[in-house]
Amino acid sequence: MVRVRPWLVALIAAAALAGCGGARPDGPRQQWLERRAELQRAVAGDPAAIRPRVELARAQLRLSDGLGAEASVKAALAAGANGDYLRPLLARAYALQGDGKRALAALDSGPIAPEMIGEAAWVAGDVHLADGDLGAARDAYDRAVRERPRDSALWVDIARFRDANADAQGAHDAVDFAIELDGRNSAALAYKANLVRTQGGLNASLDWYEKALAADPDNEDALIDQAATLGDLGRYKDMLAALRHAATLVPRDPRLYYLQAVLAARAERYALARSLLQRTRGELDDQPGVMLLSAVVELELGGQAVAVNWAERLLAEQPHNVTARRILAAANWADGDADAAAEALAPLVDRADADSWSLLLAARVASELGRKGEAAADIARAAALAPGDAEPFATNDSYGLVAAAGNAAPLDPAAAIPAISADMTAGNFASAIARATRLRDANRGVADAHILLGDAALAGGRFGLAVESYRAAQALDAGERTTLRLANALFRAGDPAGSGAAILRLRNSQPSSIAADRLAGHLAMDLQHWDQAAAHFERVRRRVGNRDVVILRDLARAYAAEGDRDRALPLIATAYRLQPLNGEIMLFYADLLERRGERQAAQDLRDKAAQIGR
Repeated sequence: MVRVRPWLVALIAAAALAGCGGARPDGPRQQWLERRAELQRAVAGDPAAIRPRVELARAQLRLSDGLGAEASVKAALAAGANGDYLRPLLARAYALQGDGKRALAALDSGPIAPEMIGEAAWVAGDVHLADGDLGAARDAYDRAVRERPRDSALWVDIARFRDANADAQGAHDAVDFAIELDGRNSAALAYKANLVRTQGGLNASLDWYEKALAADPDNEDALIDQAATLGDLGRYKDMLAALRHAATLVPRDPRLYYLQAVLAARAERYALARSLLQRTRGELDDQPGVMLLSAVVELELGGQAVAVNWAERLLAEQPHNVTARRILAAANWADGDADAAAEALAPLVDRADADSWSLLLAARVASELGRKGEAAADIARAAALAPGDAEPFATNDSYGLVAAAGNAAPLDPAAAIPAISADMTAGNFASAIARATRLRDANRGVADAHILLGDAALAGGRFGLAVESYRAAQALDAGERTTLRLANALFRAGDPAGSGAAILRLRNSQPSSIAADRLAGHLAMDLQHWDQAAAHFERVRRRVGNRDVVILRDLARAYAAEGDRDRALPLIATAYRLQPLNGEIMLFYADLLERRGERQAAQDLRDKAAQIGR
């Protein structure tokens, strides 16, 4: 069976939880709990009480108790309350129960009192946002803001809406205004933390989570998101403390089980991870991180068919997810379906930067299918650790049709992005840059728009424009995807120092980044800072296991350069077992063996390397 190992689990982002939380009260939870209890006592002995029931419904809505709020609103209506006033509250109660259709029907069932029009529009915006109807959500939120321009809680939902539109700058502006209106709004502070996590990194977000929890120590969404962040930082004890607190508030929240499952999988306790995932009751099954973790866990436990299903579901959502494709290939291979494994691997093997793991599995699959020449070629590429010639994920679309669609709708990403890609594939870089510039100019608060322009500029050799674009993207999203692009553009623009500084900033802000540690290790090697290089490579090895030949080789080099041959030798020996046809590894292994006095073994390796090199 092809083992996935913890390196795949390490790639599962806690960001998969983003947007999974419900509405939060804009004041301390405990205060609302006390207010709810007080109002429940007030209505208990008075069937005719209207105002206390309405206030009780509002308290229940603040606590995300949709069922309770529904009952209180209906009791108030039965006691003679004004339906024009209460329709938005009933709609909010339905929305909290996940029944957006009933919520909209409640709003449409009769007139709305003038003072409740803003509330009604707000509920409609939330429902449309949850349904993915961003156009209708925008119209509804615009109406809500006109009626309630200084409502801090409303501006938090507007921030969520703008974030869903990939308008990072707009989301920041909205949440900052929410905090300006109410500096103790825990939901606003927690959402600010989530945005800072994307823009400034894991460590930068922790202060904002602390502020959110200072404002409301029982904010379960802040606790869960803080726990996810602490887990990504490797602070597992602190993570568990936050999860335990959250569990006292929302003991059945599926996010708690998911995060515990991630921890279990990282510890290779896959049966426990499966059990924890099952306890989510399928409520997070549409989240990419959950799909990926489920695929890993099932593959490790021998459930290849189930792993295939999870991987295929994730690829349907994210067709270019390389990790999901590797899992799909491994699961099909382990299930005895070589044809399906070959099909899954094809886009990876055809890439210019195909990795050795995919190439070696492709070689085994090709051999199984009787394609001896193809298997030999894949083995040779893997052994040389050299790239291939094909472009990644090339499409078969007609260039003319795609370009025409882009010309007809230059500001529609669905048409413009394929046209930009087609221009780049055809070598029409000036056209690609022009299209990307128009799209960027219309979406300056969207990181992806700047990345797209940077990619087009980099492909066209305009390194200065690429650097400028990636810097703009990084100001909105300081994650791997932007920072690694910026580092590459700076290096190609002749600024290796700037490239190194960008990588180190990523390493400091995202300590869980495997790519940052890997690149930081190579930078340290270039500067002959062997101890630093070894530290970076060791962190990567702990995350991915002893399956990455390049990391094993470079870690062995760093230790050897430090004079620690006892640690270098077993590492290069492991690399040799993984890549027995790699001449460079053979020669390095031979040098270390000779220094230890094993001259004959060293000579045998040199002879083998010479034969392969002929």
